Amino acid sequence: MPETILLNQSQIKELSDMKEILDSVETAFRVHAERSVEMPAKEYLFYKKFRGDLRIMPCFIRKMDESGVKCVNVHPDNPRKYNLPTVMAMIELVDPKTGFPISIMDGTWITNMRTGAAAGVATKYLARDNSEILGLVGAGVQAETGFEAINEVMDIKEVRVSCRTCETREHFAQKITEEYGIEAKAVDTIKEAVVGSDVLLTTTPSREPVVKSKWVSPGTHINAMGADAPGKEELDSHVLYKSKIVIDCWEQASHSGEINIPVAEGIVRRSDIHGSLGEVIIGKIPSRTSDEEITIFDSTGLAVQDIVTAWNIYEKALEKNIGQKMNFLE
Repeated sequence: MPETILLNQSQIKELSDMKEILDSVETAFRVHAERSVEMPAKEYLFYKKFRGDLRIMPCFIRKMDESGVKCVNVHPDNPRKYNLPTVMAMIELVDPKTGFPISIMDGTWITNMRTGAAAGVATKYLARDNSEILGLVGAGVQAETGFEAINEVMDIKEVRVSCRTCETREHFAQKITEEYGIEAKAVDTIKEAVVGSDVLLTTTPSREPVVKSKWVSPGTHINAMGADAPGKEELDSHVLYKSKIVIDCWEQASHSGEINIPVAEGIVRRSDIHGSLGEVIIGKIPSRTSDEEITIFDSTGLAVQDIVTAWNIYEKALEKNIGQKMNFLE
């Protein structure tokens, strides 16, 4: 009788790092663009009473015979009220031949890391080669993993950190300077983080634009990561007008990504979208065509990113005999 391997967060952290997850996420975008993936758009349950939601994200990668489902929440009040992370997740990996649950693992760390890695992969393919200044709008966990991933693909010389809380942005900037030896400074306004930045990473839960078009310089690449549910947006719609927009998946981006409100209002149509990041990676569509072009990556987070990443971790756990074995059929 096969057994299910249970992996907690500390065990998962021993089995992977950002460099490996960058490779996993790039592979995920690639196989998605090659149409080797069965992946319905994520489904939502909204807990309006508690200001939160639950998302179900299944995926089957036919080319790799890897399958699974992630269950993930977003509750912004958690850190303040309950001393819990805003985002928590569980991932179940399923043997596609039998449907047997081969592994159940914490998905919280994987979610944060693969979200950051998506920004890294997008920066690798869409940012100017001579990019040096990184602007951060938001200084939470996803800003941290996004910075870590972008630092793997970009020669960062300066980081500008903005968020609502002075103490948070000061601590974040200090951490970057001390741990990475990169000049980082906390700035008082979002405008200061945006103006003059070569690459911008936005990771806020905002429901109204916080980045104005007039602040964005020609040649900027923007990783718009914060809008991941209907009604959220971080960018002034005028930024979209003058940019090359690259998405992860039309079904999700049009429903819950940075473009969801402009699409609902008829401001942005599917024909205005350059294509998906996976299509850029496999060479189906071009990346940026000039150093003056503004590029935007609209990231909603795909189940295929989670499953490729989690499957690699599961295989390493098997190899190293890590994790608790459980037979749920006993």
